[in-house]
Amino acid sequence: MDKKNNAFDVTNLFIMIVLFLLFAWPLWFVVIASFSNPSEVWRGNVIFLPKGFSLDSYKEILKYKEIWIGYRNTIFYTAAGTVINLFMTVCMAYPLSRRKFMPKNILMVICMITMYFSGGLIPSYLVVKGLHMVDTVWAMMIPGCLSVYNMIIMRSYFVNSIPESLEEAAILDGANPIQYLARVVLPLSKPVIAVIALYYMVGHWNDFFNALIYINDKDLLPLQTFLRNILVTNTVGNVSQTQNLNPEALQKKIYLAQTIKYSAIIVSTLPVLCIYPFVQKYFVKGVMIGAIKG
Repeated sequence: MDKKNNAFDVTNLFIMIVLFLLFAWPLWFVVIASFSNPSEVWRGNVIFLPKGFSLDSYKEILKYKEIWIGYRNTIFYTAAGTVINLFMTVCMAYPLSRRKFMPKNILMVICMITMYFSGGLIPSYLVVKGLHMVDTVWAMMIPGCLSVYNMIIMRSYFVNSIPESLEEAAILDGANPIQYLARVVLPLSKPVIAVIALYYMVGHWNDFFNALIYINDKDLLPLQTFLRNILVTNTVGNVSQTQNLNPEALQKKIYLAQTIKYSAIIVSTLPVLCIYPFVQKYFVKGVMIGAIKG
C-alpha cells in the first residue's frame, strides 16, 4: 500500500512539475525577451536566459503617450466599474437570499437563463446605442455590470453564513431592511465581497473587447486595446515608416519592434503581477465559497 502511495505521489509530483514548466515558461520568456538584445531575440537565441541586456524597448514604449492614456482609462474603468458591479451584485444577491422574498425562485430561473442564452452581439450593440452610451465611459462599465455567476456566489454566502437570528435581532432593535443590510450583513460579508471585487477588477483590467465594439474615441480606450494594437499592428515600432532609413537602421528598427511587443506585455501586466501574490489567498477562498451549496 505504501509503495502504491509513493508511486502515486511521485507521478503526481512529476505531472505538476511538467504542468508548471508549461505554464511558467511563456511568461518567463516574455520577461527575458523584453530585457534582451533585440537582435538576439530576432535570431531566436533567447530561450531560457536573457542575452545582451537592453532597455531600448522599454524606453521606446514609455515614449508612446497612448500607453499612459490607456493606464489612466483602465484604472478608472477598473475602480468605478468594480464599485458599480459590487452595488448591483449585492442588490440582486441579498433579496434572492431572503427566505420570505416570494419571487426569488422565478427570478433565479430568469437569471440562470441568461447564463446560457444571450441576445447576441448586434442586439447588445443596438441597446447600448439606444441608451446613448456609445463613445462614453459608461459603455465600458454598464453593459455586463452584473455577473450572474458572481451573484450566485454572493447569494450562497448570504444563505449559508449569515444566521437568520441576526435579522430577527436587528428587527427587534428597530432596524429596517436597508439598515440591516448595511450595518449587519455587509460587515460580516467582507470575505465574499473581497473575492467578488477581485473577480470584477481582473475582468475590467483585461477587458478590451467592449472597447472594440463601443469606443471609437482614442482618449477613452483602455490599456488592453492599445496593447492589442501594439501586438497586432506594431504601432509603436513604426516599421512601415522606414523609407528614409539606411539598411542598418532599418534592421535595428525591425529588431526593436519585435522586443517592443514583449515589453508592452510586461508594462501592461506589471500592476497585476505585483498585486496577485498578496491577493492569491482570496482567490482560493473564492473557489471554496463558490463550492458551497445553497
